[in-house]
Amino acid sequence: MGNKVKFNLKNVHYAKLTETVTDGVITYSYATPVAIPGAVSLSLDAEGSNDPFYADGIVYYRAQTNNGYSGDIEFGLLPESYRTDILQESLDTNKVLIEDNKSTETVKHALLFEFDGDAKAIRHVLYCCSAARPTIASDTKEDKITPNTEKLSITADPRSDGLIKARTGDTTTDTAYNGWYGAVYVPVPVTAP
Repeated sequence: MGNKVKFNLKNVHYAKLTETVTDGVITYSYATPVAIPGAVSLSLDAEGSNDPFYADGIVYYRAQTNNGYSGDIEFGLLPESYRTDILQESLDTNKVLIEDNKSTETVKHALLFEFDGDAKAIRHVLYCCSAARPTIASDTKEDKITPNTEKLSITADPRSDGLIKARTGDTTTDTAYNGWYGAVYVPVPVTAP
């Protein structure tokens, strides 16, 4: 039986994406996924357009595009590994994190995560993400402590081969499901009988 509801974002991971071009052909490889603990929320909106073409007094054709997703993901505190691997901050000899303006683009990466379900957690992967630097903010401590969070703006663009995302379903094999965070899932084409 499949899920009826979803809730509770958890198990967020990232995996650096490497694109290699050989004789005009792009291949994609991913580093081993790394956990980002402390996920608070995720909100991604679909990007694209839905443009009507009118003829004969009606919508004669509708052109639809899928340009991925964009939105925010929020954490208690980003780990140092994400800051160095993806946001391109560097450690100096005293192990102090340094941000400069020499690296203006963050590293492309896959983002893996799951939502609990009433039957089984639904696991997702976005294949080609970019992240904007988080805002620096905090509040003073008052009579009770309310933790501050760090929010990243994330864009999940299509790769040049068109791949955007994957997610587990009701009949996903145990091998694919259980290996989700060991390596970025790569689609396996269906072969004709």
